[in-house]
Amino acid sequence: MRALVYDGPGDINWRTVPEPVIEAPTDAIVRVEATTICGTDLHIVKGELPEVRPGTVLGHEAVGVVVETGPEVHGTRVESPVIVSAVSACGNCPYCRDARYGQCQGGGGRLLGREISGTHAEYVRVPFADHSTHPLHGNLARDDAVLLAEVLPTAYEVGVLNGHVSPGDTVVVVGAGPVGLAAVLTAQIHSPRRTIAVDLSPTRLEAAEGLGADAAELPGALLADLADGPGADVAIEAAGTPESFVLCTRAIRPGGHIANIGMHGRPATLHLEALWRKNVTISTGQVDTSSIPTLMSMLSAGQLRASPLVSKHLPLERIEEAYVSFAAGPTTGQLKVVLDAG
Repeated sequence: MRALVYDGPGDINWRTVPEPVIEAPTDAIVRVEATTICGTDLHIVKGELPEVRPGTVLGHEAVGVVVETGPEVHGTRVESPVIVSAVSACGNCPYCRDARYGQCQGGGGRLLGREISGTHAEYVRVPFADHSTHPLHGNLARDDAVLLAEVLPTAYEVGVLNGHVSPGDTVVVVGAGPVGLAAVLTAQIHSPRRTIAVDLSPTRLEAAEGLGADAAELPGALLADLADGPGADVAIEAAGTPESFVLCTRAIRPGGHIANIGMHGRPATLHLEALWRKNVTISTGQVDTSSIPTLMSMLSAGQLRASPLVSKHLPLERIEEAYVSFAAGPTTGQLKVVLDAG
């Protein structure tokens, strides 16, 4: 089969590799129908995740069709269309029983595209298939489905739920890339009074307004008003830079919540000299994807509309071009690029 292989920092290649096979009785093999690129994939290509070995097929978000299952797979059926979760969950360890699948101690966690070959391929082996795939609702559009593999659950779980967004809140989302925009979108589930998106890209700010932001601004006057006034109830950091984290600490009100989603590649300063008396709660974390069934039901019922997060489609064999396009997103406004197979 053909797949996108990480051959070392700065070196990715679309080439022929062996098809995956069942390695454990709880595995499934899924034929990929659509996949997409995540910011974590870009960090891997830059060599910032040294645990990823050369020869690994990248990718961890996909929808596809099950073509084979191991003898201990009971809930995932051959020929079923499924969402492949970005997180593999054993389903049995204490963390999995608490729906904290990202912390799985039974051999799961963030495996695809990191510890084992992932979804940027024609086929992918999915460990713990009964807990790591989700049957697709029949009326769900493919673009919505592939966004459920990671980006929507990340924004909702790590941003909205960890930030305790509640009715009547003022919510500031710093960083209007795909995850930040997904936070703008999923925050609406909890009826905030006002949602404000902050970014340096005019195109992304326009996208934020289209997804329900009440205001979309460059960093500056708006955040200064919040800092000097009542402040935001919830600040969601979705850019992964020290500067964006500081903006969140400036915007938050006393007693508010800062929910950090962004993946930080360098240290961020925690200004306790300014925060110690504000009773601020700061949360960090990674996605568990436990919210996939809930979000899928809302998308199927028309209560959410996620497809505007997809800004480009390309055939799977043009995935190297897609990486270049996605990496330029902060400058061009490019959002999620979906790779379609077949």
